[in-house]
Amino acid sequence: MAITLTESAAKQIQKQLEKRGKGLALRIGVKKVGCSGFAYTFDYADEVRADDQVFESNNARVVVDAANLSFLDGSCVNFVREGLNSTFKFDNPNIENTCGCGESFSLKESTEI
Repeated sequence: MAITLTESAAKQIQKQLEKRGKGLALRIGVKKVGCSGFAYTFDYADEVRADDQVFESNNARVVVDAANLSFLDGSCVNFVREGLNSTFKFDNPNIENTCGCGESFSLKESTEI
């Protein structure tokens, strides 16, 4: 199981943690929401819990709890700027479809909750 970060994503994570003044990593997950079923969640990780998995790439870390790992396994996280917007984008092999607005997605049957 693995999650990787592009250099751009790693720099953004480092920048946000420095700006915040504390934190070990970016915590990412998946929740049920939206018109296609699921959306990514983001938070700061100030600690690593017993059920967490830590992935390091380009000198930055992400933390994923065990319950979300199968939904994110194999993903590459990038940070992109599109016009006035900037966001983390996932290249996630577990996604079957995304909604028109780009906010939510559906998972392949083998990874459904």
